[in-house]
Amino acid sequence: MTEQSSPAPLAHGFVEEWMTPKEICRELQIPEQTFYQWRVKHLGPKAHRIGRHLRISRTDFNKWISTTKDHVG
Repeated sequence: MTEQSSPAPLAHGFVEEWMTPKEICRELQIPEQTFYQWRVKHLGPKAHRIGRHLRISRTDFNKWISTTKDHVG
């Protein structure tokens, strides 16, 4: 069974997209190990524990990318 990101409602009718670490890594074309190393060093995008799952909001990811685009890739 594959896991899908599920949108969550925000104020003003916007819907937030939640991404998995695998989706982040696929988008950045990096190994998952790199994502988790960044997390330990507090260098990666802000992540949230939702139950036992780790999720990153698309908004937080986009903010992080915009501030680190010169350092990633």
